[in-house]
Amino acid sequence: MRRTPSRRLSAAALLVASVLTPVAVTPAAAVPSVRAERPDTTDYPRHALGPELSHRLDRAIEEVRREADIPGLVVGLWMPGKGHYVRATGVADTATGQPMRRDVFVRIGSETKTFTVTALLKLVDDGRIGLDDPIAKYVKGVPNGRKITLRHLAEMRSGLFPYTSDPDFVHDLLSDPQRTFTPRQALAYGFKHKNTFAPGKQFEYCNSNLVLLGLVIEKVTGKRLAEVIDKRVLRPAHLHHTVFPDNSEFPEPHPRGYTNQTLSGEVADATDWNPSWAWAAGAMISNLHDLRRWARVVATGTLLSPRTQAERLKMLPTGVPGTSYGLGIFESGGWIGHNGSIPGYETVTVYLPSKRATLVLMLNTDITSQGQEPSSLVARAITEIITPHHVYDRPIPR
Repeated sequence: MRRTPSRRLSAAALLVASVLTPVAVTPAAAVPSVRAERPDTTDYPRHALGPELSHRLDRAIEEVRREADIPGLVVGLWMPGKGHYVRATGVADTATGQPMRRDVFVRIGSETKTFTVTALLKLVDDGRIGLDDPIAKYVKGVPNGRKITLRHLAEMRSGLFPYTSDPDFVHDLLSDPQRTFTPRQALAYGFKHKNTFAPGKQFEYCNSNLVLLGLVIEKVTGKRLAEVIDKRVLRPAHLHHTVFPDNSEFPEPHPRGYTNQTLSGEVADATDWNPSWAWAAGAMISNLHDLRRWARVVATGTLLSPRTQAERLKMLPTGVPGTSYGLGIFESGGWIGHNGSIPGYETVTVYLPSKRATLVLMLNTDITSQGQEPSSLVARAITEIITPHHVYDRPIPR
């Protein structure tokens, strides 16, 4: 049974990961340095894990791709001591039949949250903010803002109503996918509703939380969020092919992206839709090379102090067995990281500390199959083979 557009947009990172203070009245500008560089084109030997295991992965991935009707996808798997597996399969463009490539850029949806929260935690390390500061200290007009802390926002326990669940927002976005939303305009859709629970009482995935954290970063630094993420996160992590776009810009090469999150429910090409509505919660773009590097950086805390990383990895129950959530990061079957979903694209970037393994998926669709996210189906099929005791098993979206 297909969900309504509002539920698709609000489910975001845990169940899908889709996708304002005076400084932030316009969307952040593009990171200037991408980003004219070409993506890494290193040749990854396809059978580095061995012909037998690679063949099993080939077969499982193709089976899921056909059954879920995924146009194209890129899979990257790295297992120190065992080898790696990198493959692009299917098509990047259903109209022309152009094959999917390994060096494409894709919209990473809610994986953006890992970058935003890392930038926030850098400010914690600097002593410029505290995780238990109330959001009202930085942003005015937040319902119950004196009791909602930055920690509550990062761990998805604020109780704020998700703006992406508001029917007027869904209508306004899907009526004009090229529209530019400012952070405060997006938040206003959620703020007109009552909060759903008291701060800290339960988990509810909510993009409003991350938009507010983006505003905190801008308030404290006096700089645009994209500039802060570039300077404090992307450059130190050596991520040269990751960008916070200005409106609908999209580096080449990139596949076409397909969605049924439309007013009619018909499939549409969402490649050039404006992601400004997702901003700090889901607007960024990256590629396989950078996501591979980022998986380990964010899971191991390379950019943060050990104390702050320990705070980040305090995983709390989500209400879904086997899945817990920390500060802008989750754990599923032992895999730590985040997934992303935005109309037209889905991604998964996770790291398994016990095996030092990295898994990255990039798909050019977000259309569910029998009620399940296509990226979750692919990740489950892969991990059932390569780490049977650590299966990435995303729940069926609610």
